[in-house]
Amino acid sequence: MYKKINFSQFCDSFSEDRKNQFSYNGKKALFEYLEQYEEETGAEIELDIIALCCEYAEHETAIECANNYFDFALSDVDILTAEEAEEEALEYLRNRTQVIEFEGGIIIQEF
Repeated sequence: MYKKINFSQFCDSFSEDRKNQFSYNGKKALFEYLEQYEEETGAEIELDIIALCCEYAEHETAIECANNYFDFALSDVDILTAEEAEEEALEYLRNRTQVIEFEGGIIIQEF
């Protein structure tokens, strides 16, 4: 038995000890990603906040994320702008995991 929920109910589902796992914008991006996934696949997703918190992680930048999870090194680091470096890190992550981009950060699917 499944119940359709809205974004507000999704946010309310995060218990007190998990409420800061994702920022407001991160929760919104994750909620929209999960809704789109359901629409595209026709599969219903069971809301399991603990599983979401274990499966996805939020980061402020792609560079920070790539450095934390991988042996990531920028090519031509001396000539890249900050935007180019971030885009290179995003591409690096996209080739290795699911990336959900949003204003203020990214969420990756952990592995």
